[in-house]
This record gives sequence, structure tokens and C-alpha cells, in this order.
Amino acid sequence: MNEDRFQSTGGANIFMRYWRPAEPARAAIVIVHGFNAHSGHYEWVGDQLVAAGLAAYALDLRGHGRSDGERFFVQRFSEYVDDVSRLVRLVRAREPGAPIFMLGHSVGGVVACTCALDYPGELSGLICESFAHQVPAPGFVLAVMKGLSHVAPHAHVLRLKNEDFSRDPLRLAELERDPLIAHEVQATQTVAEMVRADERLERELGKITLPLLILHGTADKATKPSGSKRFYELAGSTDKTLKLYDGHVHDLLGDLGKETVISDILAWLNARITAARMPRLVR
Repeated sequence: MNEDRFQSTGGANIFMRYWRPAEPARAAIVIVHGFNAHSGHYEWVGDQLVAAGLAAYALDLRGHGRSDGERFFVQRFSEYVDDVSRLVRLVRAREPGAPIFMLGHSVGGVVACTCALDYPGELSGLICESFAHQVPAPGFVLAVMKGLSHVAPHAHVLRLKNEDFSRDPLRLAELERDPLIAHEVQATQTVAEMVRADERLERELGKITLPLLILHGTADKATKPSGSKRFYELAGSTDKTLKLYDGHVHDLLGDLGKETVISDILAWLNARITAARMPRLVR
């Protein structure tokens, strides 16, 4: 695992971790975390991807982890998208000729989908894990959040529970002692921007035509499996797969049974990497 930084919108220094195999990577995976997380939570995932001959790059979104920015606050959702799109360009320069896939977890899935809409042609495929297209909150609560964002944008209002992320006692212990998420509570502006991004996706998911893998645990309390089902129904992709994991919770790659999940991801990737490389060879 290596560490680096790059500059994004507004001069923000964005922290990233990356894993590279000794030989040229067959493909590169850009990992986008969600709330209550950062790139350091993907060390095991990075190791698994490298063992399969893939490169992995994971950033800390602005305001999270070791990146610049007011803690857990974003003025515009597009700032998250800018951070990720700049990382994609960096990865393309560092991994020439390698197809780039994106893995977004929870709110990171919303960022990944928005990135796919705003920068078509940059990615060879999209993996959404525990997609935050629907959250377990009444519509009127989300509307109140949008209203509050105009009068108290920096008020911290949304805190996620570590125990909703994993059933693994070792993983939970790691989360409990992680200083980078110890005081993570999302601001009203951040939540409102997420809701607005979700509303856009509801209108535009049909424009996503990338090869698509959607993963969700049936016991997820932080986001709803029905949101992933809705994504599967609306997506314009002809190559799309939905996998539901019975009894699994929010962080599928940090939960019990993560080995099955990463095996499914690698199988899906392996089946598409050759096809993703062919157009580049022709061009």
C-alpha cells in the first residue's frame, strides 16, 4: 500500500492510497468510499485486487479521512465528483492502456454514478455496493434537511452507527477505535446535496449504459436493498447484474462473508476486462 496526494477543485489536497502489482496491471479499480469511512478501510480489498493482477486506487473524499476540507461538509455534491474525476485522470496516466472500473460504496455509489453521467466514456464498468439511492428516512425528513441546509448548512445532523456496517467483531473494534471517523456526523448541507444528487439519479439512471454490477445486503439498515433494485430496473445498461446477499449488512467488503463478495467482484471483472481492452487495441 502506498500513499499520495493530488490537488482538486478549490485547491483542496486530496489524500489517496493505492496498491499496484509488480507487473503492469490488467485493469485499475477506483474505489469511492461513503459516509463513516475513508480509504484506509480498503486495505484488505486492495490486497485482494493486487493478488489478481489489478491496481487499486482509493481516495479520501474532501472533508473525510486525511483530505483537506471542513469535516464532513460539502458545499456542492459536484465537488465530490470533481475529486473522483481527477483521480480517474491520474489513474489513466499512471496505468496507460489499462481499463478503469469504479467501485462506489453507499454514498460513494451515488458519487460514482454521477461521475459516470458527467464524464461518459471514462470508465469501462461500474460496481455499486450498498447503493445509497434510497435511505431509511421518511420523505418529509429529507425535505426538512433540504430546508435546513439554507438556514443552518453547517449543523451536524446525521450520524451512522458502526454496528450497522459489519457483523464482524474485529471490524467493529477497528471502527470504534478509528480516530478518522470517531466524530463523524454529516452536515445538513452535505445531506441535502446527497438528496439532490439522488433526485437527479432517479431522473437520469437510464443514461448509464456501462457494464454494471450492483451488490446489496438484505439486512442493510443504513441504505435500502430496494434502492439497488430500483437502480437495476432503471439503468440503461444491457450488461447489468444485481446480487443480493442474504443477512449481510451495510459494508459488504468489511462484513462477515466478505470473501464471497470479493470473489463475485473478481469474477465479474475478469469476465469484462478483456472486452474492455479490445477497443483500445483496435484504436
